[in-house]
Amino acid sequence: MEVTEVGEEANRGDRLGFGQRCCSLGSSSPWLYRTADIFPEQGTEEKKTGLYFGVATQASKSQRSRCHGRAASKARPGGATAAAYGRPFLTHPRCPEFRARVGEGGRTGRGRRGPTMLVTAYLAFVGLLASCLGLELSRCRAKPPGRACSNPSFLRFQLDFYQVYFLALAADWLQAPYLYKLYQHYYFLEGQIAILYVCGLASTVLFGLVASSLVDWLGRKNSCVLFSLTYSLCCLTKLSQDYFVLLVGRALGGLSTALLFSAFEAWYIHEHVERHDFPAEWIPATFARAAFWNHVLAVVAGVTAEAVASWIGLGPVAPFVAAIPLLALAGALALRNWGENYDRQRAFSRTCAGGLRCLLSDRRVLLLGTIQALFESVIFIFVFLWTPVLDPHGAPLGIVFSSFMAASLLGSSLYRIATSKRYHLQPMHLLSLAVLIVVFSLFMLTFSTSPGQESPVESFIAFLLIELACGLYFPSMSFLRRKVIPETEQAGVLNWFRVPLHLLACLGLLVLHDSDRKTGTRNMFSICSAVMVMALLAVVGLFTVVRHDAELRVPSPTEEPYAPEL
Repeated sequence: MEVTEVGEEANRGDRLGFGQRCCSLGSSSPWLYRTADIFPEQGTEEKKTGLYFGVATQASKSQRSRCHGRAASKARPGGATAAAYGRPFLTHPRCPEFRARVGEGGRTGRGRRGPTMLVTAYLAFVGLLASCLGLELSRCRAKPPGRACSNPSFLRFQLDFYQVYFLALAADWLQAPYLYKLYQHYYFLEGQIAILYVCGLASTVLFGLVASSLVDWLGRKNSCVLFSLTYSLCCLTKLSQDYFVLLVGRALGGLSTALLFSAFEAWYIHEHVERHDFPAEWIPATFARAAFWNHVLAVVAGVTAEAVASWIGLGPVAPFVAAIPLLALAGALALRNWGENYDRQRAFSRTCAGGLRCLLSDRRVLLLGTIQALFESVIFIFVFLWTPVLDPHGAPLGIVFSSFMAASLLGSSLYRIATSKRYHLQPMHLLSLAVLIVVFSLFMLTFSTSPGQESPVESFIAFLLIELACGLYFPSMSFLRRKVIPETEQAGVLNWFRVPLHLLACLGLLVLHDSDRKTGTRNMFSICSAVMVMALLAVVGLFTVVRHDAELRVPSPTEEPYAPEL
């Protein structure tokens, strides 16, 4: 798109008719100005800065009238009220130029879908689901019959936990496929959406640092109920098109995520050991089963999100509305069925100081933290980029997300098979394989996202490989962390792991915010490739340090402690 040249005299003293804030921190329609060639995709830095941070540059009357002339006369209800307060209309422009560039899907968020990506997504989903089912069935048949836990008190207690925990997880996963699409639906630019994601990451790391202390002070049950309330409010903010409200929603989402991954498990472990006095050896089996069903819930949530976004007239906001009843039910069940428990608080400074000492005194911990920070920061950036890469080509986002989760589930199944008695591979080997797969996938993406030569099918395959690698990476990393980091220092060490992780992810999103839209995605994948090469070097360094360390090897089946099949 070329910039329409206008004389300085024509621009001087001429402001946009909708006030001085084209892209205010309130709701705005930056697409309106882009299609009028006022803010082209490849504009000057001055124009980009004005667009991102709320100061509209000057434009001629001919530019304004070309797109606004017809849109203003047919603005949707409420537009005049917004204009009266100095804010731009958030209307669907009726001019032909807008329709030609945005497509007939317009504000519904349902653009035209190409048959290639549509068919590819559904075929991949069915194939991955069949592969996961086949692997799980073969694993169950090959497993020798073991003693199943038949303690009715334990099973009832476990069911009370699963009911609340699975509802919370389902509500969380239901929102994932359409988050980026929702912001796009409100006509925010990629840079503005990046700032929203950065706000979410920053709140996650800030609240994550104090989540354990907050949960211990407030109580585990109360914290789980607070999670339901804050996440419901987070979902409600998605109904607003105001940028400030959406920023607040991202902050609430960060708090909710910190509570989700601290309060629920802490409540269960305390109740399991202290109140019910069940054997501590049963705890890993409970969470292993929860991890499997977490993957299943994620797959189902993607299909559900696709269905509600397509069939309910709310568009991309429908999955967020659908998550609210699940959160309300989770909070109600926790209030009714769970007892409250507290724990002795440890000073936050003392926790962090102990974690830092452990991190600096053990080279294995330092290398493991480096790998986690590099790998997971790239995954955060992937979470941001997959929608703008695939959505313009008509990919069904819910089905694509379910395919990603099925690929991750397939990776977890392969991990269990690889570390079984038959193959007896070690987590360190599988961690190396996961990093290699991601390096290869990112190199694929640097070519498949080249401007003018996009290949959405190749990009989709690369994304599936990244999710497969995640299925191998997370259980491998979890095993190595348990073995390397002392249990008393795990909270402090993980706090230090999260800081560089989220800083790298935020830095990547901010770099993307300042880059050109057409080349920025490819450049970001190139940067991520370099980051993953560094992670691979850290893996090699860790492998040389621990290759003779028997502590980091999976014990043979005869040496494993008994854990009941649940």
